[in-house]
Amino acid sequence: MSPRHRFSKAPAMMIRLIAGIGVEGDAHAGLKVQHRSRARFNPTLPNLRQVHLIQAELLDELNEQGFSIGPGDIGENVTTRGLDLLALPTGTILRLGEEAELELTGLRNPCIQMDRFQDGLMAATLGHDEQGGLIRKAGVMAIVLNGGVVTPGDPVAATHPAAPHRPLKPV
Repeated sequence: MSPRHRFSKAPAMMIRLIAGIGVEGDAHAGLKVQHRSRARFNPTLPNLRQVHLIQAELLDELNEQGFSIGPGDIGENVTTRGLDLLALPTGTILRLGEEAELELTGLRNPCIQMDRFQDGLMAATLGHDEQGGLIRKAGVMAIVLNGGVVTPGDPVAATHPAAPHRPLKPV
């Protein structure tokens, strides 16, 4: 988490999630939109980006391509492993640790700040599917349904919403 609007976040041995708000002490926590460009557009919008999650497999992929990326470097609050976050539908409930629950709201849309961090990073977090559609790999966004403490190594379990499932879209 980071108390200031910065691109990277320092890794922590514990974060506290607060229901309806986000990560305690993080600049993106709040009921209303905290993302600076979105807040300038309409500060009354609900905050659908309370928590940013990235799968560690993306970090592995980026490092194999020559980038130097670690947990928190590209702004995520939570790094997971072994769960294909991008394949989950909108509304999926993620249980982190003993009590914290998040609801997935959408995809992070990579921006030019990624290239300011490391040249070429934005393009490396984008791909295309077999039909030529854009794949955004820079993580998923969520709101906090139930607060709690999250620590490294905590289990993460996903519960899909009722069908029909809606794919994640940028938020």
